[in-house]
Amino acid sequence: MNNFTYRMPMTVYFNEDSNVIEEELAKAGENILLAYGGGSIKKNGIYDELMAMLTRLDKNVVEFSGIMPNPTYAKVQEGAKLCRQHKIDFILAVGGGSVFDCVKIVSLQAKTDEDIWAMQERKEYTTSGIPFGAILTVSGTGSEMNNIAIITNEDKHIKGPLMGSYAKFALLNVNYTMSVPMPQVISGAFDTFSHAMETYFGKHKNVSDDIALAIMKNTVTNMLKMKEDPMNKEIRSELMWDSAMAENGILKIGKITDFQIHQIEHQLGAYTNCNHGYGLAVITPHFYEHLYLYNISAFVKFGKVVWDLKGDDLEIAEKSIDCLAHFIKEMGLPTTFKDMHITDKSILRKVADTCNIMPGCAKQFSRDELYNILLECL
Repeated sequence: MNNFTYRMPMTVYFNEDSNVIEEELAKAGENILLAYGGGSIKKNGIYDELMAMLTRLDKNVVEFSGIMPNPTYAKVQEGAKLCRQHKIDFILAVGGGSVFDCVKIVSLQAKTDEDIWAMQERKEYTTSGIPFGAILTVSGTGSEMNNIAIITNEDKHIKGPLMGSYAKFALLNVNYTMSVPMPQVISGAFDTFSHAMETYFGKHKNVSDDIALAIMKNTVTNMLKMKEDPMNKEIRSELMWDSAMAENGILKIGKITDFQIHQIEHQLGAYTNCNHGYGLAVITPHFYEHLYLYNISAFVKFGKVVWDLKGDDLEIAEKSIDCLAHFIKEMGLPTTFKDMHITDKSILRKVADTCNIMPGCAKQFSRDELYNILLECL
């Protein structure tokens, strides 16, 4: 097990009582930036509820809307400019991973004249940012409980991680997630599953792996249950906490994570703006067909715990990937790039040539090997 330091400088409210948010916002400064995405919060009543709360607290509210899936660096700069213009004291981020990721970097960029992307390319980091709170309406990424932000730099054709601010608090209220369409719920839940898998299959086996396996098993179980009972709040609550647990750092303690598939999919998203969960669903089984022989023991345990497989080790390892592929199909997720309307081989070549190569992966694939795996996904 690697040495580690673990710190979680935030409060999580996992409940259906929004009064806790009013108490938190009462402590915030006068000028509030309300950040959200495409406007679904105006349709489901969350916007009106929050605006009434902010009015009661005599806050000055500036809206920062239209944060898109795969948030762009240009959108970050737009938010930072608003913060400076209106002397924002606190940001209230309402949505899912895209909104939270954007706000994490807005928080920092608003407090410095230097370009955050350029700073982090030089391995320079700042923790001085505008404080923000996260209200979850779409689960899957687990972004509400970490300081990692996945941002697309359109000028550089790079979709990658930046280190941002932690939220001061996060509200996980399942009622706020119930209006999310089922395809989006499934896509987000598969992202959760992928986070746990890509951590588990990394290097240095330890107790974190057993926790990751439990998260994977619970995620699969509840995704299957949700297919039969999509509006069950208990099922959605389980998936909501699975999502947070998969990305709050607990699973990564003492490990060098894999996340090679995520790096590939991030670049696919940079070139195509595709749905993240869908891209992961297509790539993962094909990638693991080329990986499992280099990490047999992990795939055996994966097969036994997550898929309840029995037999000799090699058979279990192979069948675990078959079970994964069958599960993806059963959940109605895409199984080929053609299902996602991605057919341009030149884009796949660019993805293979530009994605990060991860040291935690059990095999270091060449660029040509990655390209061939992507061709298999067509």
